[in-house]
Amino acid sequence: MSQQVTTPKGFARFIIVLTTVSAAIMELIDTSIVNVGLNQIAGSLGVTIEDISWVITAYAIANVIIIPLTGFLAEYFGRKAYYIASMILFTIASYMCANSGTLVELVIWRFVQGIGGGALLSTSQAILFDAFEPKDRPLASGLFGMGLILGPTLGPTLGGYIIDNYSWPLIFTINIPIGIIATLLSLSFIAKRKGEGKRKKEIEIDYTGIFFLMIGIGCLQFVLERGEADDWFTSHTIQICSALALFGLVSFIWRELTIKQPAVDLHVLRNRNLAFTTIFTFVIGLGLFTSVFVYPVLAQRVFGWSPYETGLSLLPPTLIGVVMMPVIGRLMSKGVSPIPFVIVGFILFCAYSWLSASMSPEVGRWNFFFPLLLRALGLSMVNLPLINQAVAGLKPKEYASGIALNNMIRQLGGAFGIALANNYIAHQYMQHRTDLVSNVTNNNLQLNQSQTAIAQGIGARTGDIYHATTQATKLLDLRIDKQSYYLAYLDTFHLIAIFFILVLPLVAFLRTKKVGDSKAAMAAAAEAH
Repeated sequence: MSQQVTTPKGFARFIIVLTTVSAAIMELIDTSIVNVGLNQIAGSLGVTIEDISWVITAYAIANVIIIPLTGFLAEYFGRKAYYIASMILFTIASYMCANSGTLVELVIWRFVQGIGGGALLSTSQAILFDAFEPKDRPLASGLFGMGLILGPTLGPTLGGYIIDNYSWPLIFTINIPIGIIATLLSLSFIAKRKGEGKRKKEIEIDYTGIFFLMIGIGCLQFVLERGEADDWFTSHTIQICSALALFGLVSFIWRELTIKQPAVDLHVLRNRNLAFTTIFTFVIGLGLFTSVFVYPVLAQRVFGWSPYETGLSLLPPTLIGVVMMPVIGRLMSKGVSPIPFVIVGFILFCAYSWLSASMSPEVGRWNFFFPLLLRALGLSMVNLPLINQAVAGLKPKEYASGIALNNMIRQLGGAFGIALANNYIAHQYMQHRTDLVSNVTNNNLQLNQSQTAIAQGIGARTGDIYHATTQATKLLDLRIDKQSYYLAYLDTFHLIAIFFILVLPLVAFLRTKKVGDSKAAMAAAAEAH
């Protein structure tokens, strides 16, 4: 405890909470805010949708590379200096993204933005912990967990509103005032710990390990992000990147387990709690990011909602769920076991997936309110307990690596989930379309009557009887297409639920700590950063 700073009180603590949670939300918003604006950005830069998807891929790759290194970099440069530098880098990159005139320029600055943003996540969490007494740190985790859920959900809402009412550069420039204010507040209110940033001569930089990490994680993220668009292993690029990912990851693991000062201490995974927590965190990342991906696409492609309408339907239930995070944090600080929260949270998310998979195609925006509320409550109940369980049993010097690995696993879970959903939707779409088209025969009386009625309606409106039948056939084909996608999305909701069901029995391997031990672990959390 020798490095612990004086815990801030009153207004100073409020500012630190506001700054760190806002920074985390801002970083997570940028993982999804661009998705709804791809069409407009592609049109503005004169490129295809396939090309513009690199804007998403670049950010994700940078994010997932830098997150496991945050503990090492914060120790090397000093946590406050590293945090503020990352904030400045993120803000400058946001400005440059907004003013990019070519795809290459936008992708480069998006990568730089991901480097700055990835550092904000783990470092914000550590600084927030320092603002609370050990007994209140579960509450701090609850406040931080609010950002973990709110950020990815706010992205489509905010992005949809901007795209519907303004132009795409505002997606990036909106970060600038937030970044400037957060930087100034950090300079004024975040205190340095004793000896912070003065151990550079004692720390040997593991350049080889960092290189292997960049190759392994970077190529893996690329394969997950681009696999579906490039037709997976039929693409030479995907084949090469898969081989590089395997080589990089194996080399990285071997390197980090055999040197004295690793960039990422993988020995922490010997701790049973952290090892099993990473499995749960992977599935939570899969559920969080995949649900934010599948539901908006279903709403817009099948239900015909605008991006903003889709975002609005997500927001109210998510806000209700987010309010639960500090409540759960307070209960855990009083000694309530985290295990029941994890179990109930997983069951609620399964219920959300199953209810969503039973929705009729003729639904309104509010029909999804209850399933989305179950989703938000489920995520709220599992995020904070898993943050707590990740630190249970770790030594202070191991905490930085443990929390960084846990955050990286969450991001990889999201990338894996989206890649899996893309591939599964494409497969199920073709299967359902084939099944539906097989019923399109001359002997299908109901179909023939429907086609005749549509053709007569078109002919009556246009006066073109000759082409009315052809147009009616095209409309029926579009209906089959829409129905095929609808069924594919429902199948995907079932698939997500299966992942949650399969890992739930592993909760038996999590170790529950006593109140005093849990508080000690939370105290160690801040010191290790």
